[in-house]
Amino acid sequence: MASQWDNFLKNLGEWHGSFDALDASGAVLSSTPSVLKLEAADNNTLVHFSLSRFGPEGRSGAPISDTQQDYRTLGRQVVFFDSGSFCKGSLQVAPGTPFGAEFGFIHGDRRHRLVQLHDSDGQAERLVLIREHRAGTPEADCPALTPDQLQGNWRGTAATITADWPEPDCNEAALCVDAAGPGPWAFELSHGTAQPQSFSAQSGTLSLQWLPDGGYHLAPSCITHRQAFMVQAGWLRDSGHLDVLIRRYDATGAWNSASWLALRRDQAS
Repeated sequence: MASQWDNFLKNLGEWHGSFDALDASGAVLSSTPSVLKLEAADNNTLVHFSLSRFGPEGRSGAPISDTQQDYRTLGRQVVFFDSGSFCKGSLQVAPGTPFGAEFGFIHGDRRHRLVQLHDSDGQAERLVLIREHRAGTPEADCPALTPDQLQGNWRGTAATITADWPEPDCNEAALCVDAAGPGPWAFELSHGTAQPQSFSAQSGTLSLQWLPDGGYHLAPSCITHRQAFMVQAGWLRDSGHLDVLIRRYDATGAWNSASWLALRRDQAS
């Protein structure tokens, strides 16, 4: 089984994309072109990270910001899975402290990343969507996701990594979405021994955004260190394949586990 570092290396390359600030409905408020590079050195034991962001003239102009960092190890706040997909975020929810998480999906020459932020009072604050493709490959976005695109049953596998054990526990996974008919649509996700997650369009405790590039984001409207919760993102990379990343926190606000689900549409549904 590949190590966390080996899975990280699956993201190597030069990625062209944009950082898009989203409003509460998932609409794009502003867009910042970007170039992100992950370059290996020292026989793949070192990775150079660089990120350049550009102004309105795009990547043909001078960067408005540059960030660089070298990696030889990975911290506990990030978890990589066999596909190269990853999620990272706060290790502990604490009073008066902002909370954040990032979900990173990769498939072939495309990456779909989402950053979600809650403010110091635990209220949902903003989302940043990052759509990327490898340099030299076509830029290809999926349409903005809608409930009817997920209608039906999905089946596949789930890999879960806990805070105290880095090897993934693999199980079967299933998703059922009922978006048909006049009533509110319903969403139910289950895998392994994890508590099934259900959501209705009438629910007021969870916030769901349908996003550009085939994505969605599901999280509590408000988080607290006194109640267990999970945050989740999904990417419909094509009509028959849905990837889901979930990050869970316990009733003390401590990060508990993370899961990556690879689901295929059940053709019988």
